[in-house]
Amino acid sequence: MANFVLIAGAWLGAWAWDEVVPELRAGGHGAHPLTLSGLADRQNVPAGQRTHVQDIVSEVECLDLRDVVLVGHSYSGIPVGQAAERIGDRLAGVVFVDSSVPTDGESFVSGWPGGRAMVEASIAATGGYWAPLTEADCEGQGLTDEQIARIVDGSTPHPGATLTEPAVLVRPLGALPATYVKCLLDGAEPSDDVAALLTSEHWRLVEMDTGHWPMFSQPRKLARILLDAVAM
Repeated sequence: MANFVLIAGAWLGAWAWDEVVPELRAGGHGAHPLTLSGLADRQNVPAGQRTHVQDIVSEVECLDLRDVVLVGHSYSGIPVGQAAERIGDRLAGVVFVDSSVPTDGESFVSGWPGGRAMVEASIAATGGYWAPLTEADCEGQGLTDEQIARIVDGSTPHPGATLTEPAVLVRPLGALPATYVKCLLDGAEPSDDVAALLTSEHWRLVEMDTGHWPMFSQPRKLARILLDAVAM
């Protein structure tokens, strides 16, 4: 039995995995969706990126989880990649779902496709937070109107420090046993840093014909991909 620890991307909380968790548990595995500090029902908790890494490590250690598969979506790939190094032999693998990946000494905004200035301006204008999603942000991503409404209504401002603090890696990320899920409606090709990691014998690529939030648009298919990652 594997234990999946599921972390959604910016603005979202554990609730984002509501349609994925039952599929994993039906397969006989543990499923532990996690809300990071400063988000959703934990909005009042101060958070930087190191806080988010510790959130993940603490979840694994406090629940005494073994055979752990860390699942990081979007922004959360950055703290997940760092936490994977810190949980030692508890780790069975990592699944990065259309996510950023950490680079030692670099932050989330360092690699933001639209330029870091856009994110930093939003953080400055929103009192230290990245403004939450709008309906327009979700268009063209394979989502129904109802799914878009769920995402937008559930989104909360994202703590800015988690986006600007640099990652700290002790070992090469390519040494981790990892699956990278590329959602094709959000771009046909992985980013350059992900493409470099996919040359590792420990990494594999899986494509989904959907947008950036597959836990909403194709939750059952995403769950099958997660289960397949355990079977390998």
